[in-house]
Amino acid sequence: MDKRTYFDWNASAPLRDEARIAMVNALELTGNASSVHAEGRAVRRLVEEARSRVANLVGSEAKHVIFTSGATEANVMALTPALEFGGRRSLRDRLFVSAVEHPSVRSGGRFAAEDIEYLPVNDDGVVDLPVIARALERAERPLVSVMLANNETGVVQPIAKVAEIVHAAGGVLHVDAVQGPGRVACDIAALGADLMSISSHKLGGPQGVGALVTRRDIHIAEPLVRGGGQERGQRAGTENVAAIAGFGAAAGATNLAEIERVALLRAQLDEGITAITPEAVIFGADAPRLPNTTLFAVPGLKAETAIIAFDLNGIAVSSGAACSSGKVQASSVLMAMGADSGLARGAVRLSLGWSTTENEVHEFLKTWKVLAGSLLKERRGIAA
Repeated sequence: MDKRTYFDWNASAPLRDEARIAMVNALELTGNASSVHAEGRAVRRLVEEARSRVANLVGSEAKHVIFTSGATEANVMALTPALEFGGRRSLRDRLFVSAVEHPSVRSGGRFAAEDIEYLPVNDDGVVDLPVIARALERAERPLVSVMLANNETGVVQPIAKVAEIVHAAGGVLHVDAVQGPGRVACDIAALGADLMSISSHKLGGPQGVGALVTRRDIHIAEPLVRGGGQERGQRAGTENVAAIAGFGAAAGATNLAEIERVALLRAQLDEGITAITPEAVIFGADAPRLPNTTLFAVPGLKAETAIIAFDLNGIAVSSGAACSSGKVQASSVLMAMGADSGLARGAVRLSLGWSTTENEVHEFLKTWKVLAGSLLKERRGIAA
């Protein structure tokens, strides 16, 4: 098969060599990380080394990292009324989430539906800070969840300012930071987050493992997965050691050195798309965005048709719309931003990474120029 171009890094990044090697080495070991014999201690050492690397990735301490099956589980674990601070339970009475959150956050975790409130965003997808401040007046002990960067648009939220508002109201802030590490600064203390969810496979580790990172002395009073005492009693079940080892290796290999280069490639994409199709809309263009993400739509373009066409031309892209039961629906993120529903259903997402090349960007734009001419000819009134 001819070489393909991968522009879907926000869905899953390619596995880093460091992660692959760490996983293979872990699979060579025999033993349970909870066993006290030499074999068990050797496995435990891998888990704890990975925990330290993940903690360093987000400026935390190893004791505050809880390994999970992924960021979705970490999100659901964090969104619970039952939190403890310094050993004292302080039940959260209301959950506030931004309208552009991942479905695992919008679903509200373990809060009752009537105790969940959604915070609006502006046309660029950025949360409204004064609205948040007014909303928190309606709760005594609020829990707030706002993502660091949106997986569809790449729009980065002003988390440090959100944290100031939340803490002034006596609240707790959870941040879904899945798209952040390796792309933008992601220090839990600098951001002011109390709980942070991250994922392995977004930064070049294996799928099926993630972490919930805590700040201060927050403790999940009612664990989501109960049983043994693994993960300091916060998440039961024998650890997925190979995946955790790969996660740790990927975290250790992650850096911001490539960001400027990737940002320049993203700028070339934006400029090229609008030059080829001046009517194209790039969502969140006027807001701070991840340096690797572009979500665009052209009136009359169908996302599913475009994605298939790109795929047939050897380019992997994704849609800004959710697919359920085979039916493409308008993206809830774009609808929350006030986008036209037809335009929202046609959004195409491009996301780049450390191995993306300038030649691949040029090839994408050449392909788009050809596809735009054929996919949009009826709308433009061009004869077939």
